[in-house]
This record gives sequence, structure tokens and C-alpha cells, in this order.
Amino acid sequence: MAYMTDTIKPQLHSNFVYKNYLVGTEKVPLLVVDNFIKDAETLVKYCIDINAFNNADSFYPGLRMPAPELYIHAIRHYLGDLIEGMFGLKKESWRGGRSVYSMVVTKPENMKEQQCVPHVDSFKQNDLACVHYLCDTTKGGTSLYRHKKTGYEIIDEERMTRYTQVALEEGILEVSPKAYMNGSNNFFEQIACVDALFNRIVIYPANVLHSGNIASNFDFDPHPSTGRLTLNSFIYSKSSEVV
Repeated sequence: MAYMTDTIKPQLHSNFVYKNYLVGTEKVPLLVVDNFIKDAETLVKYCIDINAFNNADSFYPGLRMPAPELYIHAIRHYLGDLIEGMFGLKKESWRGGRSVYSMVVTKPENMKEQQCVPHVDSFKQNDLACVHYLCDTTKGGTSLYRHKKTGYEIIDEERMTRYTQVALEEGILEVSPKAYMNGSNNFFEQIACVDALFNRIVIYPANVLHSGNIASNFDFDPHPSTGRLTLNSFIYSKSSEVV
């Protein structure tokens, strides 16, 4: 199989299917697409061959490397109409996007405190986050959450200050021993859970509280062919325009 390079256009899988949901008390939109890209194994092979992983940012507990340039364009081309219908973001309102391979490899005792709790990727209304699973169901999926004390599921710019103050005062970063999120706890209630499935992509607002599901027996395998390999994409909207 050829690599997905600038001269190769990704193709939609012939068995492409999707489901959309509204979850939580705030009716957060959630899009789940199965059988996204034809020959998705090519994405894994590209990752193995390039092998340019580096330590991620302070929120992601693992390694990341850039995805093929055409990948984010494939999301826009093939899923743009679904995204507009589900999230109200028109193709012409995309300010840009970014896609990176990601692998969870950080053991709980080595995590930073903020990696132990759900987070948001943006405070803007129309920015979106996508997780494309290139691993099987044993590697854990992704969940969306509600902060129990404030009732917030979405953390936008108006809520950010109050949420941060309340969450820190109640001690969400003081839990010991450190552990990954994997369902509800004293501070957060799981409002949706999507299992990992090879070639499944999950899309949700970037300002909803979310976290990967990492079980207590997770093996932290660092090899792309057998570990928790995902393609994480971030879609940026022009300002906070409501469509």
C-alpha cells in the first residue's frame, strides 16, 4: 500500500457508517463514525516508518508526532457536511486544523496532576476535537464528563474562571495515588463513553470535559502497531461565529 502523501488522496471506506448523539444535560453533540478511511492500516505503517514521536504537551500523558498533511483535509472533505449538520460549523468557517498521532505511555505515578482529570482542548464555542482510533477495543476509548459541583459539561470562556476556582477549592488535583480517569469519580460524572474500535473516529466540541479511558491494568505499550495509537485532530473555527 502506498503512503498517504501530498500526492495521494485518502479515500472514504466503502462501509462508512455514522451515528450522532446529544449527551448530558447540556445536550452536547457527539458524532461517531465507523469505517472512516479505506486502508487505514496505511496510517499505522506511515507512523511506524516515520517514527518521529516526541513528548506531548502538559495535558496529554504520552507521545505525539505530526500526521500526514492531507489527513486533516480528508476530515474536512469527507466529514464536512456531517460536521455542519451536527455541530453547525460550515466548511468555509474553518480557520484551520491540526492532526497528530498520539500514544498514551505515561504510567500513573509519573503523571502530572492535571493529567488525572478531564480537560478541554479549547474554550471557543465552535472548535472541535476528533479521535481516530488506530488500535483495538482493549486499549480504551474516550469519555465525556460533567463536573458535579458546578454541573458544567461545557467549559467556555465565561465559565472558565468559576470552574477553575471551584474545582481547585474542592481538591480535584489532590487525589492520591495518581490515576487515570476511567468512569465517574467523586468530582466528575461520565455522561458518554465511546469504546475504541479500529478505524472509528469520534468528534465532539473541544470545550466539553473529556478524557481517554485508561484502565488500571493498561499496559502502556509504546509500539504503534500494538499500543494505544490514535490520530487526534483539532478543528479551529473562525472566531466564535454561530452558524
